[in-house]
Amino acid sequence: MKITFAKYEGTGNDFILVDDRAKIFPVDDEQLIHRLCDRRFGIGADGLILLQNDPTHNFQMIYFNADGKEGSMCGNGGRCIVAYAKSLGIIKDKATFPAADGLHSATITNERNLIVKLKMGDVSDIEMVNDHLFLNTGSPHYVLFVDDVMKTDVVAEGKKIRYNDRFRKEGTNVNFVQRLENGIRIRSYERGVEDETLSCGTGATASAIAASIKGIIPTSDHCIVKVMGGELKVHFEKSENGFRNISLEGPATFAYKGEIDV
Repeated sequence: MKITFAKYEGTGNDFILVDDRAKIFPVDDEQLIHRLCDRRFGIGADGLILLQNDPTHNFQMIYFNADGKEGSMCGNGGRCIVAYAKSLGIIKDKATFPAADGLHSATITNERNLIVKLKMGDVSDIEMVNDHLFLNTGSPHYVLFVDDVMKTDVVAEGKKIRYNDRFRKEGTNVNFVQRLENGIRIRSYERGVEDETLSCGTGATASAIAASIKGIIPTSDHCIVKVMGGELKVHFEKSENGFRNISLEGPATFAYKGEIDV
């Protein structure tokens, strides 16, 4: 079987994208997906995304983690599939699509540089404990504030939290957050990848909300988030029950396309 694919990255978070509107991709083959995402024996990516038809929206997003298992929402992946849909001629500059956590809408705010602004789900159930917060922004996130993220052993410390008694079965993403003068800097350990990634979209969203709750950012409706692979912007509105009108904005960059025999 020959698979045609495109590689995209969003601030260093990279994905294999496949046009599966004909629904021929073997979605139950975890070993195949894991091999395709492997950086030594496959194409290499943090995840694989299928673009499928949807009866009432522009397309449907099916996301798989690098371990081959179907995952929860991926914010950077959501922005990349919008750019991919544009390249296929499915959309122009706006899109609506269902994903693992529900319906999303998106706008390409800069066509030349392919900046995509993705609407995220509302957040209301936020757990606050001492130096960390736990919340779900389409994927679960444990957000921990540190003095210097560049001195943090993200993999070792992230694994301790991801595999502790509470999270061992379902897993959680872990974000380490440092306050900056104009926003925050984060580093992320992602479940399913089981390693640090250069960026995490739902993690940037969770970290921005956590920073707003902590009162450590100078703005009330958005947050600049510096990740290892670049910069993202999270927009939000505070509400009585939490946060609403949340969106994640940043680049969705085409890398290359190709074919692979499997």
